[in-house]
Amino acid sequence: MLEPLFKPSSVAVIGASRKVGKVGHDVLKNILNSGYKGEVYPINPKAQEVLGLKCYPSLLDVPENVDMGVIAIPASIVPKIAEEAGRKRVKVLVIISAGFKESGIEGARLESRLVSICKKYGIRILGPNCLGVIDTSTPINASFASAMPIKGNIAFASQSGALCTAVLDWSLKEGVGFSKFLSLGNKADLNENDVMLELAEDDNTKVILVYLEGVEDGRRFLKVAQEVTRKKPVVILKSGVTDAGVRAVSSHTGTMAGSDLAFDVAFKQTGIVRVGTAQELFDIAEILSTQPLLRGPNVVVVTNAGGPGILAADAIEKYGLKMAPISANVRRVLREKLPPAASFNNPIDVLGDATAERYEFALETVLGSEDVASALVILTPQAMTQPEAVANAILEVKKIFPKKIIITAFLGGDLVDEAIKLLEKSKIPNYPFPERAVSSLSAMVRYSDYLNAVIKRRMPRLKADRDKVASIFKRVKRDKRVNLLASEAMEVVAAYGIPTPMMRLATTREEAVSIAEEIGYPVVLKVESPQILHKTDIGGVKLNLRSREEVSRSFNEILENANRYAPKATLYGVNVQKMVPQGKEMIVGVHRDITFGPLIMFGLGGIYVNFLRDVSFRLAPLTKKDAEDMISETKAYSLLRGIRGEEKSDIESIVNTILRTSKLVTDFDEINELDVNPLFVYKEGDGCLALDIKITIK
Repeated sequence: MLEPLFKPSSVAVIGASRKVGKVGHDVLKNILNSGYKGEVYPINPKAQEVLGLKCYPSLLDVPENVDMGVIAIPASIVPKIAEEAGRKRVKVLVIISAGFKESGIEGARLESRLVSICKKYGIRILGPNCLGVIDTSTPINASFASAMPIKGNIAFASQSGALCTAVLDWSLKEGVGFSKFLSLGNKADLNENDVMLELAEDDNTKVILVYLEGVEDGRRFLKVAQEVTRKKPVVILKSGVTDAGVRAVSSHTGTMAGSDLAFDVAFKQTGIVRVGTAQELFDIAEILSTQPLLRGPNVVVVTNAGGPGILAADAIEKYGLKMAPISANVRRVLREKLPPAASFNNPIDVLGDATAERYEFALETVLGSEDVASALVILTPQAMTQPEAVANAILEVKKIFPKKIIITAFLGGDLVDEAIKLLEKSKIPNYPFPERAVSSLSAMVRYSDYLNAVIKRRMPRLKADRDKVASIFKRVKRDKRVNLLASEAMEVVAAYGIPTPMMRLATTREEAVSIAEEIGYPVVLKVESPQILHKTDIGGVKLNLRSREEVSRSFNEILENANRYAPKATLYGVNVQKMVPQGKEMIVGVHRDITFGPLIMFGLGGIYVNFLRDVSFRLAPLTKKDAEDMISETKAYSLLRGIRGEEKSDIESIVNTILRTSKLVTDFDEINELDVNPLFVYKEGDGCLALDIKITIK
């Protein structure tokens, strides 16, 4: 519990200054001006008094207990103060001081020393290099922000202190209130995981907003996020979304698994609502903090202008919502009181001369339908429009349907200002344009869908020969290789129950012919080299060989091609593999993300995988539902279900392959990349075969 951070019984400000404009002065002033009721102790060896309070030379000179220390002194002195805080039994330190790991190697060493001292005494750290912390309920403002936020039910945690100050200034202008407001800084100790867990139990917080630049403990993040989002919505603005700086990768999966994609998948799997801009962050926060959970995607639009209504309809389709159907009975009721020129289909156009009564009648009528989950009311200020009266009419309808969502888009400036104030005061979100309203509504739908779909994550029990795989990896490491031979990769996946065709390694032409005779024609020959990952590119694969002569000739051609196009590659020989019937070509792959671990991909396979990019991703370990969802999200799913009279493919065998791949990469952390491409899938009941496998280990 982080009660000493948000509700400290006493606070010491280390570095409290008499000089206006100094951080230590502003922090102390903010604490006093925030209405904080606890004891406050300024610490400054060069002052007797600051802002009317007795000043102490050090923490150890304070006669009473100190719950929280706020540090605003040069970084080099902070470890000494932390030692004193430990002896004083301070519970938490908010370290505003900069000059730690963000400043370079020496700063990182200083931060490491600071963390060691605090761990020794059991002190929690917020920061360093942070703005501070604010709780509007306690109340306390232990930061150097320029003002105290309005009290509200939105909590905001940010890795950027500068963004905190900008957001705070904006919120005061817009009237957005916060329950808690804190800057994470360098996250030397307390991070987004700790904060989310705390805020999930906070009665004053309804929505959690986070600005993130990165996550250090990805596995814990996944666990915490799944726990927290079941209690209240979490909206994250993640920066650093490009793939610049990501290492070069050789596998198809790695090529498509950019640095930001893993965050996308992690957020999706844990129910986090992701946004791309600060504007979206607060647009969505407004609807989540004021409205009940949505019961479905069906939206009705009530408007007094055709153009904005069409924009709303376009946005509804774009963001994956649905235009609510208007039943014949509802249309009949609408016709009784609306003008003949009105539109009785969705969007409901009540015309430019609409009165407040007309809006109220139309809105109440459509919301009474079971087919409607939410309503967007659009108003454009025309000569005869009464914005404030319309706003009051909407509030009356909301009283009748408290469990349905109503949001508005009152377009304009001064003419609609007072009406917007009325709406927002009564917790009806208003957006300046229909598209922003619909975008926010879609986030509510995504979160509601996640909550409705949450099931206990039961991992399937699958048999596997772990010892065999461990011995293969041991041999590869002993040879100082990172790329497994094709024959080794086949053995690995076969040990985990993934079906593969018969294959053996030949080191001579005669041996290749002998193996082909034993396996039975037709056969495939593939060059075996850890340096040649894409064999077809250098002519290292020969298909559908049906005689001794073809095998003999192809063996020589493959080695000649390898020596010509990959002269530095180590050649182990040529694999002789049973030629199997053509199936639908799919891909199952894995790329180990540096933050979250194994990222599993499924999609349309073969040589066009990088171009078509018909793929879906999940983070391991996977449940059967995860695997099924991965398949159904792709366009390939339509192909697998059978089109134009084709038989249905064996989708269950793909599910099995994905789950066994998930188990393999979860059991063995050393697997960096894995590609099964192509995975031939046959008709229902005939299974699938992993034809070509690439595995790269650490």
